[in-house]
Amino acid sequence: MERMYAPTLDHPSQFPTGLLAAAVSGSEACHVTCAGDALASAERTWLVLYTKSRQEKALARCLLALEIPFYLPLIAKTTICRGRRFRSRVPVFTNYLFLFASTDERVRALQTNRISRVLPVGDPERLEFDLRQLQRLIASDAPLTIESRLTPGRRVRIRIGVLAGLEGVVVRRQGKSRLIISVNYLQQGASVEIEDCQVEPID
Repeated sequence: MERMYAPTLDHPSQFPTGLLAAAVSGSEACHVTCAGDALASAERTWLVLYTKSRQEKALARCLLALEIPFYLPLIAKTTICRGRRFRSRVPVFTNYLFLFASTDERVRALQTNRISRVLPVGDPERLEFDLRQLQRLIASDAPLTIESRLTPGRRVRIRIGVLAGLEGVVVRRQGKSRLIISVNYLQQGASVEIEDCQVEPID
């Protein structure tokens, strides 16, 4: 089964493939590779792009062609039309894409004419941590729910299973526990159903 975070021509979700494993936030250089070719190291920082309506995937394709590092979280969605099932991948955050770019790359991204606003990131290390957690949650292939309004609660850590180590907030919905993995910058995220015995509180 194709992993949802693997970049493809039709629906690229990140460039390069190991961006969130290799990227270093702030003023430090980023040394990443893709398809065996090393990208030139440059001073890069995280930026949040607010795209024009329904332009997230188109912008991702443009950035892939320009070889500008980015992350667009995508999850699977199944729709039924005239009795037929259609499976597609949709952005977790409508109109948002995360850019890891130098000043020159930011200018080239703006020239795609698919961006409405560029939002600065005050805490790039925290954003990168949140994106890494979200990427891992998506890669688990667990059924996810997009969370557009986060509920306050106690933070916990998953201690067993394939998602061990992920941190988030547990909420109760319809008698079941769900772990919310959030991107604090946007106050949005995704959640997955868990068993209470899987988690431990974070002091």
